[in-house]
Amino acid sequence: MPYQQKLVTMAGYTVLLITALIFAFLVQQSWPFIVEHVSLEFFTGDRWLPVSLPPVFQIRGFLVSSAMITALAIVVGVPFGVLAAVSLAELLPHGISVVFRSIFEVTAGIPSVVFGFLGLKLVAPAVADFFNLPTGLTGFSAGIVLSVMILPTLISLSEEALRNVPREYAEASYALGASRWQTIWRVVVPTARGGIAAAVLLGIGRAIGETMTVLMIAGGRLATPGSIFDPMRPITALIASEVNNAARFSVQYHALFTAGLMLFLITLAVNAVAASVIVGKKGR
Repeated sequence: MPYQQKLVTMAGYTVLLITALIFAFLVQQSWPFIVEHVSLEFFTGDRWLPVSLPPVFQIRGFLVSSAMITALAIVVGVPFGVLAAVSLAELLPHGISVVFRSIFEVTAGIPSVVFGFLGLKLVAPAVADFFNLPTGLTGFSAGIVLSVMILPTLISLSEEALRNVPREYAEASYALGASRWQTIWRVVVPTARGGIAAAVLLGIGRAIGETMTVLMIAGGRLATPGSIFDPMRPITALIASEVNNAARFSVQYHALFTAGLMLFLITLAVNAVAASVIVGKKGR
């Protein structure tokens, strides 16, 4: 085996090893809480009272908040992301496409705290005024900002999927008399749907794992939200806001690691589905 191939193989195994070590660390830190406190109520209950006697730790509200904000981000972001990818891959001239792609790639590097500030100063006040809410710090505002943050992932991967469609398919469509618009939406996009689906799944993983933005904008309410317009606290915000206040090796400390383990497993499952979609697409 050439040494270049050995290096690539070693890099791949190193990433797998690091992921396994992270999982093992989370399990090790969560285990005392899992053994003594985790039951069905941990997932279905709505009370998070770390300083009460006895303390109560239930994460339904945080799971629901994460799901609602992520769902809104996907519903709003996917149409824009897919349409932008179609424009870059099929409609815009090459030079303009390169410029727009560079802008999207720069957007991917903007720190999430900057998006948090933008959401805090622009999106939240606008949401409060438009919907006549007492506060704009809600799951809706957080979902809107997250829908922008996942666009680089959606656009980049969807564009790659569209560009990988064999040009013979489009040429055959044109030869049968189809217009450019018909060829794009009835031939190119359906053929690339596997890659676009993988892009959406990776966008879900990106949205559900975001911390700083939802911590700043979502409102921080502990109870299970009744609607997307309520203040809420997703799992990432829960961990970020309480981990520095939890005494080391206390019940609260291990409970936060257990919440982190749940988030890790959810993200891992989403990414695994995305990887299976990509592998299945390449195998066809």
